[in-house]
Amino acid sequence: MVFSRLFGKNEPTEPAKPEVEDGPDAEGESAPPDGESPPDYWAIRASGLIPGGASTASKREPSLYGKTRHMPTHFVRAAGCHLFTADEETLVDCTMALGSVALGYAEPELTRAVIETIAAGSVSGLSPLLEIDTAERFCAVVPCAERVQFLKSGAEAMSAAVRIARTYTGRDVVVGCGYFGWHDWSQQVAGVPQASQAVFRAVPFDDIPALELAVAEAGPALAAIAIEPVIERLPSKAWIERARVLADRAGAALIFDEIKTGFRIAPGGYQQLAGVTPDLAAFGKALSNGHALSAVCGREELMSVASRTWISSTLASEAGALAAARAVLTWHERVDVCASLGKIGAEMRDVVARAITASGIDGVTIEGLDHMWFLRFEDDAVEDAFVAAAVRHGVLFKRGPYNFPAMAHDDDAIREIESGASAAFVDLMESR
Repeated sequence: MVFSRLFGKNEPTEPAKPEVEDGPDAEGESAPPDGESPPDYWAIRASGLIPGGASTASKREPSLYGKTRHMPTHFVRAAGCHLFTADEETLVDCTMALGSVALGYAEPELTRAVIETIAAGSVSGLSPLLEIDTAERFCAVVPCAERVQFLKSGAEAMSAAVRIARTYTGRDVVVGCGYFGWHDWSQQVAGVPQASQAVFRAVPFDDIPALELAVAEAGPALAAIAIEPVIERLPSKAWIERARVLADRAGAALIFDEIKTGFRIAPGGYQQLAGVTPDLAAFGKALSNGHALSAVCGREELMSVASRTWISSTLASEAGALAAARAVLTWHERVDVCASLGKIGAEMRDVVARAITASGIDGVTIEGLDHMWFLRFEDDAVEDAFVAAAVRHGVLFKRGPYNFPAMAHDDDAIREIESGASAAFVDLMESR
């Protein structure tokens, strides 16, 4: 064997464990020197290396806290629904990793499955058997899924859906409503070529006349209608049904972005509740409880053209994330997870509503679905102050949409949320 020729042994030996020096924390990072660190030590250190201080724009300080500074920006551990920050604070998390964690952080059964899988090697030059089993179970749950291809992020999955639709139809224009990730096909921001922007037409949510006009203007060039079906609220069924009719008449594909809705409002996403089946759909987030996995799926006729174009990602079938997804699918087979999330979300809303009433504050309402609810403030500055005050009282809320319930939000966590929200609203009233 090559190994024996190189090393003179038939079997590799276990590598020696590296010595651990004094000083670094559990994550291998040096702690700030005592008596010298400013309150935003970690944010300053990150900003010197990472644009905006975080690789994910939604986790940068302005996204988290608005104009408030000197707040926690990094965590060292997450368990259940709690975060343990680099500043040695413990927070009840209502953001749940932007909705990607529906069971809870480090859920024991799922974590064991992931560890056992990656211990056997998580990637190779061949696809893992686990990909087949996970695909079969996924397709049994999602209404439109006759075929599925796994990827890593929601943006990747939606980009793949659009590429499949364009390949299938031989057309270019996409009419869309929602946020589909940062890729060029749907973005009108700096760095996106005008040619890419010209073949995407954005329409307002739940606006039938606007949708009809955009489809008419696209004419025979229409490749797809892409819809994020839940944007702060459920759409009217008439709007979704009209999108289905318009796509059929135009010979275009109807695509649902189920990244947030899948395995949260229903295992099969919004399409399962609405009874309107898209041609293609993208899933992610709660599909794998925070592990990096997404899926593009749909009717066999459309999905088969994926082999006529190029959709490839080196780590798409990485087995650790597939093991996480299989564990999530098992959870959904045993327990009505989505119904439980709705109940827990309703409890979260109720205790925050009580805190609003008890404080006497005005200009704030609770909106959205129980599964993905949010606080709407009339004044952005008040919202920033509330989020910061809540963190100081042990609760991390999301600015704007959404706060996400998880199975890990137990009765104690709900009480902590009520206490933190109450104290934060009282702080705001006293500061006026």
